[in-house]
Amino acid sequence: MIIIDIDPIMGSIGPFTISWHGVFTMLAVVVGVAIAAYRARGGGFTRDDIYSLALWAVPGGIIGSRLFHVVENLDYYLPNPRAAFAFWEGGLGLWGAIIGGTLTAVLYARVRGLPVGRLADLIAPALPLAQAVGRIGCIINGDAYGTITTLPWGFVYTHPNAAATTRLWVPGHPAPAYEIVWDLIVFATVWLLRRRLPAAGMVYLVYLSVYAVGRFFISFLREELVIFGGLHQAHWIALLVLAIALPLLWHLYRQSKATRAAAPPARSTP
Repeated sequence: MIIIDIDPIMGSIGPFTISWHGVFTMLAVVVGVAIAAYRARGGGFTRDDIYSLALWAVPGGIIGSRLFHVVENLDYYLPNPRAAFAFWEGGLGLWGAIIGGTLTAVLYARVRGLPVGRLADLIAPALPLAQAVGRIGCIINGDAYGTITTLPWGFVYTHPNAAATTRLWVPGHPAPAYEIVWDLIVFATVWLLRRRLPAAGMVYLVYLSVYAVGRFFISFLREELVIFGGLHQAHWIALLVLAIALPLLWHLYRQSKATRAAAPPARSTP
């Protein structure tokens, strides 16, 4: 088994506790914004477009991620309402970050008159890499521990400050590590398809769909609250995302195919 005896708490600055989870969350944001900004010019945008977008999308993602986490753990946060705002201590729902960041980014793009589909496709390859970085913090923090396993790569948390306090010294599936591997697969898929899909927005929808498939199955190996039908919150969100993204992909494909068929044939020059 793999022993993890790292203190998730790095230290404190005044009343604020600094955790490894928070540090890697910030690194994830930096990685995502930096990659998107690097690709901006080739996608027809400026770096200022990406930086300005990040000023809105990042807070939207943080609010969404914290909201999803708090809703899933109401039994803890109802008697401790102040703890709901201590996002720097860990406890962020990734689906909330994706949904909150996406909705905020779409709203910002609409207000600025930026092409939503092209902008989403530009950002898509950066997101799974940012997610992979953020999950390193989850490994140290122990807040996404998996179900009990006897496999030799199971994680065993031993530090008393680990979020897995109810599972200390009990080997569990390394669910965050599984997700890091899947994030890299998502990145490779999106990167290979980034110039091959016919309509704007399809690359981002592929990112959402492929990630949702992996997250659905990985969630079976995580200790999470069952909310309905034997499934966790993450299961139902993944199914909802697929129910929206796949029809949109098909619609965009059909639309682009019809547009190409209606276009007049190119004239040959003598």
